[in-house]
Amino acid sequence: MDETLEALEDLNHNNRAAGPGQTKQPGHGSLSVSDKAQSPEQADGRGRKNSAADAVKSATKFLMNVITVEDYRTIYWPKLDKALEKLLVQSPRDYIPISYEQIYSCVYKCVCQQHSERMHSDLIAKISLHLNNLSEELQGCSEETYVENFGAAMVRYMGALHSIVPLFIYMNKVYMENKLNRDLKEELVALYSNLVAAKHINRLLPRLLEAQAVPFAIPPSTMASIVKGLYSLRPEWAHCAPHLFAKFIPNLLPPVLEDHVQQYALLDQHLQQDLLINGFGRGDQSRKRSGDDIITDCSAEESSNCGI
Repeated sequence: MDETLEALEDLNHNNRAAGPGQTKQPGHGSLSVSDKAQSPEQADGRGRKNSAADAVKSATKFLMNVITVEDYRTIYWPKLDKALEKLLVQSPRDYIPISYEQIYSCVYKCVCQQHSERMHSDLIAKISLHLNNLSEELQGCSEETYVENFGAAMVRYMGALHSIVPLFIYMNKVYMENKLNRDLKEELVALYSNLVAAKHINRLLPRLLEAQAVPFAIPPSTMASIVKGLYSLRPEWAHCAPHLFAKFIPNLLPPVLEDHVQQYALLDQHLQQDLLINGFGRGDQSRKRSGDDIITDCSAEESSNCGI
């Protein structure tokens, strides 16, 4: 920049020396005889004039592309805010008509123009507000719909992260990983854990345990999704209901000891009885051979094969 200013001063000095009405733009017009016979010093000065003019053009072009704070607030962030609003409320199977290329381009330009910190702060504030509102909505749910609504909200939010994180990947690489030593996805997952799951865990776990005692009170897929989701957020929550989490998380409980085999057999019998009482029978057993028939047939076949 100092060299550019010096070149501009030289250009203005030479124009003033040429007199009024004789200002000559660098790089334009035909060369006179005196121009052709100029000394090396004159040629060097002419080159500096051309370089100064090019620098002025480059600086002007750069200034025209600068994103001010006002531009960020009024042009760029509203586009990002609108896209986030759509992504956060979409269902996993819904199609959201937004231009991912346009949103990524906005993020890229804002990062290049040193708005990373401001954009990161706005992103966290936007999602925090959404999660606080979501938590309040879940608190107002009835007992009959609470568990399923919680599961649907968790699936919807985690699905939204699959779109949000890639859109802000340039901010994540340049700003968060290099300057904050943090990862965007981990931060957004932690927000859900703190602002939603942690506030509802004391209400949610008793409902899950009650539903576990009544077969199919909650769809098995919903139960599995919630339990696995809670475990991924905070594994220590499994200590609050170890047997519930152990049904969906492998190797959570210690290995079964020989002394406990009979106890597990009794629990299995009780489960089968509960299923029968609630109308989940074994179906038509008339065409199925009994165990004794199978054993007899197998013994006879083995005897014939051995030539007995």
